[in-house]
Amino acid sequence: MSTFPFAMVGFDLDGTLVDTQGDLGVALNHALGLIGRAPVPLDKVERLIGGGLRRMLLRALDETGGALPEAEFAALYPEVIAHYEANIAVHSRPYEGSLAALEELSDLGCALSVVTNKPERLALKLLGELDMLSQFAAVIGGDSAARPKPHADPIEAAIERSGGTGKFAMVGDSSFDVGAARAAGVPALVLGFGYNDLPPHELGADAVIGHFDELVEALRRL
Repeated sequence: MSTFPFAMVGFDLDGTLVDTQGDLGVALNHALGLIGRAPVPLDKVERLIGGGLRRMLLRALDETGGALPEAEFAALYPEVIAHYEANIAVHSRPYEGSLAALEELSDLGCALSVVTNKPERLALKLLGELDMLSQFAAVIGGDSAARPKPHADPIEAAIERSGGTGKFAMVGDSSFDVGAARAAGVPALVLGFGYNDLPPHELGADAVIGHFDELVEALRRL
């Protein structure tokens, strides 16, 4: 049996490991309601996600009446964070097959990490409430490194905290994940579901899969 090619595998969180659009949407609509804006239908929130909560709110404002003055935005953004933090795992659930894939990679000796643009404390809270935190050697948030994805900094931090030796692969669902992988000089694998900001095969990843049960073999082929 051949040796598994990667010592470390990093995962995006929202839209990759966990379907979070329900809780993100509720928090977003709470904030929009505070300024008299119409809510975004929860089944439409997915297309607003990517690059962190700040970008999500900016996109929602653009779609519901336009951007706010800087001072008003600065006051509104903490309302999204506070509501989301208080209700972070009401609707959010791991994607089918994700837990089994994490366990299989761990059994193969991989050090696993989360590399997300969500603030680190929120990533830690979500993973803790879903009983997933123990799976990971490192959790890197959007505020954990000098610059968030699509810069290389979060992946470099994940490599350092995961042991720093051996090959690393990044698994995600968006251009932020592929961009960070390219900047860090590591392979990128994209899920064909989740919160893709472009059609999956146009994201420029080294491989695209449609279900987590394909993940381990797809990584072997990279």
